[in-house]
Amino acid sequence: MATTSHQPVMEGDAGTAAHTPVEYVWAVARIAIGWIFLWAFLDKTFGWGFATPANKAWIAGGSPTTGFLKGTGENALGGLFASLAGQAWVDWLFMAGLLGIGLALVLGIGTRVAAVTGTLMLVLMWAAELPLANNPFMDEHIVYAIVLIGLALAGAGTTLGLGNLLVVRRNAWLR
Repeated sequence: MATTSHQPVMEGDAGTAAHTPVEYVWAVARIAIGWIFLWAFLDKTFGWGFATPANKAWIAGGSPTTGFLKGTGENALGGLFASLAGQAWVDWLFMAGLLGIGLALVLGIGTRVAAVTGTLMLVLMWAAELPLANNPFMDEHIVYAIVLIGLALAGAGTTLGLGNLLVVRRNAWLR
């Protein structure tokens, strides 16, 4: 007796299942948050005048961490964070994080790694601002961190991203 098998609807040459509307929502959220990280890197590097004036750009000798970290001096953990401001290793680690997390999320490759490192970065930035001015514990850093975790759990790199590439599918750490 023959059996009937129901295969998912396929699209494209990659042989991936058709995506649902919720997968597109997660993909757009991934790209949007990736752009936030990537834009922060670009503006701090080149000083395009949005958050960073040209004379304080990283390529002009400015420190991308000094403004934020020096401003935390009066906060609960401010002494710790203010002491890190302007140190070259902190600047390089921060900028590498912004670039790596931003590119990974925009491209849809390494979304899990980006979610973990992005969450760590956001939680550290949240801790540097304690106590919060407008809420006892919740701010945009925590909301973004929750969304990053959701992106990783949803496998959001496969929709509108390069997460379906064979090399990504074969290497779990690239998902």
